[in-house]
Amino acid sequence: MNDTVLLDVADSIATLTLNRPAALNALNQEMRAALIARLAEVEADDRVRCVILRGAGEHFMSGGDIKSFYAERDNDRLAKRRRFLEGINALHPMIFGIRRMAKPVIAEVRGYAAGFGVSLAIACDLTIAAADAKFTLAYVRIGASPDGGASYFLPRLVGLKKALEIALLGDDIDAGTAAAHGMVNYVVPGAELPAFTARLARRLANGPTLAYGNVKRLMYSSLDTNMEAQLQLEAECLTASALGQDFREGVSAFVEKRKPHFQGR
Repeated sequence: MNDTVLLDVADSIATLTLNRPAALNALNQEMRAALIARLAEVEADDRVRCVILRGAGEHFMSGGDIKSFYAERDNDRLAKRRRFLEGINALHPMIFGIRRMAKPVIAEVRGYAAGFGVSLAIACDLTIAAADAKFTLAYVRIGASPDGGASYFLPRLVGLKKALEIALLGDDIDAGTAAAHGMVNYVVPGAELPAFTARLARRLANGPTLAYGNVKRLMYSSLDTNMEAQLQLEAECLTASALGQDFREGVSAFVEKRKPHFQGR
């Protein structure tokens, strides 16, 4: 596997680092393939109970590799259409993987999250931003429209009117404003970002992983499910949790007035 996405696993926490700092971690074909593979790897690894996604250097991700778009500018229209459709559809497994993964995924954002970098950051379950981070859905700056799920996530996070404003204007959004809109969960000073992320990841990695997976499934399905189906899914998920060892431990700890020691099962 190429080194455009680094993986480190320690103490049940997997850290995925987008590793093209000289290009502001712009997404190219190699990074796309590596990130999909790395996400599948940590999803299947039972040792991993929480995932952190971050960028190497001073930025999270500057979006797609515009130099590669420039190289395509004079290509045959049919060939260009085929290449763009193939390339954009190839992004989808990473978004599906983050949402499907039955363990929490945290985005740690410093510097710029632009274009697909915004889509990736808001696809994660929790997003932490440095106070000086900037978010920009910059597609219109190059005459394009969003991909990577931004048009799905943004209206659900910020409302339709605000999502249209963000997408149509392509302006920079500071971390505090992004948090006020619901795009970001926590804003912390840049110097404190790694330590804050580590504490949150440790808390989640020590938690009831099976229950977290069920929480994700419930919350994400609720956006497109009627009430009857959602209530049935709640019953199924809670029953599945109740059959696990973490539920037994949690109930026992509550009755015995002690702190639970979850194993993620």
